[in-house]
Amino acid sequence: MIKVRDIPQSSLEYSRIPTEELRERIRARKAELNAVILGHNYQRVEIQEVSDYLGDSLGLSQEAASTDADVIVFCGVHFMAETAKILSPSKTVLMPDLRAGCPMADFVTGESLRRVKARFPDAVVVAYVNSTAEVKAESDICCTSANAVDVVRSIPDERPILFVPDRNLARYVAERTGRECRVLDTAASQPSSATPGLAPILAWDGYCYVHDDLVLDELAEARKKHPGAKVVIHPEARGDLLREADYVTSTSKMVEIAEKHDTLIIGTERGLVDRLKQQFPLKTLIPLSGAAICGNMKMNTVAKLAWSLDHLQHEVVMDEEIRMRADRSLRRMLDLSGGWRAPTAEESALEDAGIRRSGCGCG
Repeated sequence: MIKVRDIPQSSLEYSRIPTEELRERIRARKAELNAVILGHNYQRVEIQEVSDYLGDSLGLSQEAASTDADVIVFCGVHFMAETAKILSPSKTVLMPDLRAGCPMADFVTGESLRRVKARFPDAVVVAYVNSTAEVKAESDICCTSANAVDVVRSIPDERPILFVPDRNLARYVAERTGRECRVLDTAASQPSSATPGLAPILAWDGYCYVHDDLVLDELAEARKKHPGAKVVIHPEARGDLLREADYVTSTSKMVEIAEKHDTLIIGTERGLVDRLKQQFPLKTLIPLSGAAICGNMKMNTVAKLAWSLDHLQHEVVMDEEIRMRADRSLRRMLDLSGGWRAPTAEESALEDAGIRRSGCGCG
């Protein structure tokens, strides 16, 4: 057991401790707390090396829902840690750095989504997991880049879809499902579709700056240097780039594709490329852009992780009513075998009863 007097008080002090000592401290503290470390594919390599589970948003959501650990330390960005708390409310969920946010998630708030829902009362709201708990609470079902197409296909053709907050992923899903896609600023108040039998997707005008900044010139230069390489790109990128790719898929699927190809141009955040280079040192794995770096993801360090475990900081907390409503939309995503369906009147009544605060205020 680590004695209290041996624990530095600030994360800055931890940064002066040798890396191997930090790793040993992390291992010991995990055992004391029955803790698990979940690391996103975009994390620094040093974080990936001490994580118990690595993955994309879907895989880590599934792990958060099923783990028997008492403490979850989420090395990602804020909405990911929130997702872990939503799915595991009885567990302590920690973030090493509270500043690790997501600019894409910040494009939409619960209040702004409520206003748009009032304009389109018949729309099914699909929230990309890159969104806050409050936005998830206002949504019918969540999705990730790995299952967004399946989620949209599960929604009745005649129902318009309000897709938040990523316009690029919405456009990609629209192409795959045959629906028309309109960015909300230009959408009519009563949506109809040019595609017979299919209501449109109304896309929120948000995006991931890392993927949206990937450009065709960079891809052309990479292909010139590696003419035989296959190209795999994340669906958060713009459509003109996606149409040039051999594969468009999530980061978890990129790992599977890298197992099968010796030379690959990879269009996503550099953290995944760095991980794959370590995993497959004999392969030629080329980042589409050397500048594709998410500064928010890189805020987490091994020093901050050790500090977080020792001091049980920073704990993720949220309003229980919001958590329960967000849990509903997340569980619908995880239960993909059934897909989306409108709740029955009885289910709606039970859900309303479950989230309504009691008179004593302990709801």
